[in-house]
Amino acid sequence: MSLSIALAVFPIIFIGELPDKTMFASLVMATRGKGKTVWLGSASAFLVHVAIATTIGVAMFRIMPHRAVEIVVAILFLGGAGYALLENRRGGEAHEEHEKALVEHEVATHRRTFATAFLVIFLAEWGDLTQILTANLAAHYHSPLSVGLGATAALWSVSAIAVIGGQSLLRYVNVVVIRNVTAAILVVLAGFVIWSALR
Repeated sequence: MSLSIALAVFPIIFIGELPDKTMFASLVMATRGKGKTVWLGSASAFLVHVAIATTIGVAMFRIMPHRAVEIVVAILFLGGAGYALLENRRGGEAHEEHEKALVEHEVATHRRTFATAFLVIFLAEWGDLTQILTANLAAHYHSPLSVGLGATAALWSVSAIAVIGGQSLLRYVNVVVIRNVTAAILVVLAGFVIWSALR
């Protein structure tokens, strides 16, 4: 396990998760139930998703030749950048209002806060940008434990921010800017991966 890899993964996943629907889901659920229980449910769901994503990343590395993995990772990083920019073009507020309505419905139909938080986050994270990024990083670094540690810490931190002070944070943080920064970081990562694959 490498702490330097975990520290490199943390900001990528953290920035990628900040404007994500799961942050808004945690925020809404925390207003309806106990924040600590919401966080525990969310954290458990994130842990399962990180385990799945790192397993997929390692399997991808074992099945495909090294250079092919690097090219796939670069393409997926560029796809992630495109996805982040597409979210900005869709009209972020309308999209987030729709997500908020879905979460409120889910909260209203479940009585147990932990189970609701786990279920909402678990379902929302499938095929999500940060899940794909985690798989890519696990394939790139060939260190699932290090990537898993960094990704889990980042996801848990975003969830904690949402539960503790998400409403006030959203007044000061521009979601569009965060998505643009995420896209820029992913383009840089894609360029680095392509450069290292072609060396």
